[in-house]
Amino acid sequence: MKRGKQPNRDHTQESKTSVATGNEVFVASRRRFITQSALVALGTVVGSPIVYGRLLPEGLIPVVLNPEVGKDILEGKHPDMIVRNKRPWNIETPVHLLDDVVTPADKMYVRNNGNLPENPDASSWELTIDGEAVQRLKTYSLAELKNKFKHYTYQTVLECGGNTRAEYTPGTKGIQWGYGAVSCARWTGVRLKDVLSDVGIAPNAVYIGYYGKDTHVSGDLNKVVISRGVPIEKAMEDETLLAFQMNGKDIPLAHGHPLRLIVGGFPASASGKWVHRLVVRDRIHDGAKMKPPTYCVPCNPVTPGDSVQDEDMCIIQNMPVKSIITYPKTGAMVKPGQQFEVRGHAWAGDRSIREMHISVDFGATWQVCNLQAAPNRNAWQQFSAQVNLEELGYYEIWARATDDQGVSQPMVQPGWNPRGYINNATHRIAVKVS
Repeated sequence: MKRGKQPNRDHTQESKTSVATGNEVFVASRRRFITQSALVALGTVVGSPIVYGRLLPEGLIPVVLNPEVGKDILEGKHPDMIVRNKRPWNIETPVHLLDDVVTPADKMYVRNNGNLPENPDASSWELTIDGEAVQRLKTYSLAELKNKFKHYTYQTVLECGGNTRAEYTPGTKGIQWGYGAVSCARWTGVRLKDVLSDVGIAPNAVYIGYYGKDTHVSGDLNKVVISRGVPIEKAMEDETLLAFQMNGKDIPLAHGHPLRLIVGGFPASASGKWVHRLVVRDRIHDGAKMKPPTYCVPCNPVTPGDSVQDEDMCIIQNMPVKSIITYPKTGAMVKPGQQFEVRGHAWAGDRSIREMHISVDFGATWQVCNLQAAPNRNAWQQFSAQVNLEELGYYEIWARATDDQGVSQPMVQPGWNPRGYINNATHRIAVKVS
């Protein structure tokens, strides 16, 4: 933790204290621990009493006030969000908070690989497009992008490739996400294909790659944090956007302000944040985190726990069929014979959901759910069903989605892979009748 400014030596005032507001440094006395009056004042700055604050050594800034550990990340977020990492910040959404049809900003998970850019200025932001397969290098200001090209809005699922990694056995390295590294906000921007057409794409174009303004956690400004990409065919789809709004407002900093890619159906790592450069490649993009084993799975099934050679790994593209139950919250208590609704969302990468079922008897029988159509490709679909449990005791509710190609979620762990990606086993919650 960073230490704040040390108190000035003032031998005429042995216990002088003062507290600045906002992000300014807290200045305490020369005593080892802060005084009661300073604690009260500091609690005002934090917005809440600091329990055990009397034990806080002088000179230490409470984490919530330390800009270097990401105060802006937590501002405006729901208080029940789960912090998985602080360096870099990675924050998960409890599944029951994902009940909204359109995910609001305060309930949207955060997946970062590096540090957020400091105070990105939308008025001077530029996007440069170059690479081996463009006909000319071209740079656009954000204002030019907004004014020159038609705007489109799509609701799009963004899901971390490692979502639900924690459920794999044997366990794998990486952030131990539960089911909540997924969102479905409404994004507004310009089509990437319109911009690429304006630049001019050579016939040998194979892939695009992005570069963002985030910085490496090591502090080395020469290191690229992450630079992933997608096949040119995916880049040219209607729904692939250069987005500048989320849910009708400027994109929040933690989610890519002022400009990010939105690539539906693929792992969310393809939807680069704070984008300032795109490259059109004549080969598969070879940027940071494009090489195995990162965001790759075995090309053929392997035994759980096996090591896999890089040459036997394939890049993840379309995400698999999946669903989550968002209501009721796991652990719910109901009365015998009390009818209640079960609801949630289902999605399937570039495909749509054809059927949705739930089970209350560990998969022995299945009940068909009501299923709504998606507003557009790459958006999740809502399902619901009425449930009535007569007998006292413990139940589990399982959810299983089937996509338009007839592919269903597996009941157990899908094909194990060394990095724990694309786990789409059925989601289940606990309910007790008492």
